Amino acid sequence: MNRKFIDKVASSTGLLLAVVLLIAGGLLTWGYSFTNDQVKTQLAEQNITFPAAGSAAITSLPAADGAQVAKYAGEPMLNGRQAEVYADHFIAVHLKEIGAGKTYSEVSAAAQADPTNAALANQVQLLFRGSTLRGLLLYGYAFWQIGQIAMYAALVAYLGGVLFLLLALLGFLHARRAEEKA
Repeated sequence: MNRKFIDKVASSTGLLLAVVLLIAGGLLTWGYSFTNDQVKTQLAEQNITFPAAGSAAITSLPAADGAQVAKYAGEPMLNGRQAEVYADHFIAVHLKEIGAGKTYSEVSAAAQADPTNAALANQVQLLFRGSTLRGLLLYGYAFWQIGQIAMYAALVAYLGGVLFLLLALLGFLHARRAEEKA
């Protein structure tokens, strides 16, 4: 068996893997940056600010929801985590109050059955608008979360790339010292 040949093949494979992982890390970093920037830009354009600390908007919420919203009291919404909290712990609570626990589709069906009921029609419009905003904010959260996953994957790819690069270099060094037949 030719030890030098085996070392060179293994080291070349390691070098190729290092290059692939480093390129993947770069692409994942770009994906993270792009996603993060897009979510931040889109949320900033909506100009949504969390209610002020201690305000009735926070204190009137159920305790668990109020605690979540209070973490960001007075802050502008700029990231996916904030969008999730606003959607699930602020808007969702108000939607339950507006619809008396019923969803948009349930209230809409009731309004269609009673087309002359103006209060019910107003409820449908409020639930539709609130559900739409909540859904859009949760999409922002989902894309932001994908960006966070890309960031961690990029770190793993960079670490793997550097490790394979070091191992490949050590393999080439070993190939220079190894005898032809080992």
